Amino acid sequence: MKLASLKHGRDGRLVVVSKDLTRATDAFTVVPTLQAALDDWERHAPRLLDLSESLGHGSVPSFRFHEHDCASPLPRAFQWADGSAYVNHVELVRKARGAEMPASFWTDPLMYQGGSDSFLGPREPIPMADEAWGIDFEAEIAVVTGDVPMGATREQAAAAIRLVMLVNDVSLRNLIPAELGKGFGFFQSKPSSAFSPVAVTPDELGDAWDEGRLHLPLMSFVNGRPFGRPNAGQDMTFDFPTLIAHAAKTRPLAAGSVIGSGTVSNKDADGGPGRPIAQGGVGYSCIAEIRTIETIKEGKPSTPFLSFGDTVRVEMKDGAGHSIFGAIEQEVVRYGV
Repeated sequence: MKLASLKHGRDGRLVVVSKDLTRATDAFTVVPTLQAALDDWERHAPRLLDLSESLGHGSVPSFRFHEHDCASPLPRAFQWADGSAYVNHVELVRKARGAEMPASFWTDPLMYQGGSDSFLGPREPIPMADEAWGIDFEAEIAVVTGDVPMGATREQAAAAIRLVMLVNDVSLRNLIPAELGKGFGFFQSKPSSAFSPVAVTPDELGDAWDEGRLHLPLMSFVNGRPFGRPNAGQDMTFDFPTLIAHAAKTRPLAAGSVIGSGTVSNKDADGGPGRPIAQGGVGYSCIAEIRTIETIKEGKPSTPFLSFGDTVRVEMKDGAGHSIFGAIEQEVVRYGV
């Protein structure tokens, strides 16, 4: 089934969305918000599924679904932890700045804890005070979990996955080096992220969801031009159950925790760095990666970070070309104007 939160108060108004994303019906007769549904998933999920099937049959009242009316599926969450499952991306970024990558990065996931109190809606602008901060997007996949016990096994972690959605993890690249240099991780360099209009249950993805990975191209566009379409199931060193188990090693995760994949990144067919779409490659899911490759090949980057007025779109389609999650589409705007 497909679920969305329309803008309403702090936590949204839960609706069930049709498979083709054209119609929706209110879920208030079952549960008012997505967080409340996740808190008692075993009780609410079957009733929400019945509502989804009734929507498909046209046997419940419905209304036109507009993605612009959506908040992120969880407008705020108890936890947002973003991994770096695509080690190819990490290796390239470190290589560009002349840093050797520890061998442990291939066996032990990287993860940071981001701000989860103020997610942006999928069609809301990205407000920034200064272009000099190095504004970048990062197209990713995320899962929403139920309760996960501390020390969860990979199997327990897999069973806790409730929903899948897309992410634009906004990053301020020029603030990152100084923050990491302090040895205490990201904070100012990781502002509010945005998630897709719709979150879907893994069964909705069919064969594309396999072994904790989503095997479909993740498409991103900058100012309407194709920027990336890497396959999210390819070159994913750590699957979602592994990332969840990593996050839960020393503490439990509450229902409604959001775990991100990190920037989706594919190697080229010859095993080397990926190529831009214009050169026959699958492109990239963030600007930093193409700048990294430009630095490696040409000695310096030539692709600029985002400026005020630039737009970013992130979307994924099924084998028939239909949008699965709806689209994240955002404009970078000057904060306070």
